[in-house]
Amino acid sequence: MARIAGINIPNHQHAEIALTAIYGIGRARAQMICAAAGVQGSRKIKDLNDSELDRIRESIAKFTVEGDLRREVQMSIKRLIDLSCYRGSRHRKGLPVRGQRTRTNARTRKGPRKTVAGRKKAAAKK
Repeated sequence: MARIAGINIPNHQHAEIALTAIYGIGRARAQMICAAAGVQGSRKIKDLNDSELDRIRESIAKFTVEGDLRREVQMSIKRLIDLSCYRGSRHRKGLPVRGQRTRTNARTRKGPRKTVAGRKKAAAKK
């Protein structure tokens, strides 16, 4: 397995897809990196030689990825929380931040349903 930016890149995948295993690199950026390094995106990682892997590493070094990017994102969230702005309060409460509805959906952010004791269902109208 090739090791790039502290991550083991899967050998059996195409270079363009395998680079997306690195946090901060998606498909578009992986295509740009392959083009800048002069490597075809359709070639598998196991077929690349050391000089091509070094060129890919140099191209990736120009971007903020992995630990530095994670730290940057967490610092941005912490800044919002410290400001006590609306977005920060939503982060603190673990609720959706970007205006989504929470009455029926948002289970990913809110977690599993918590049953409320003593709450009765609305009486059926006849």
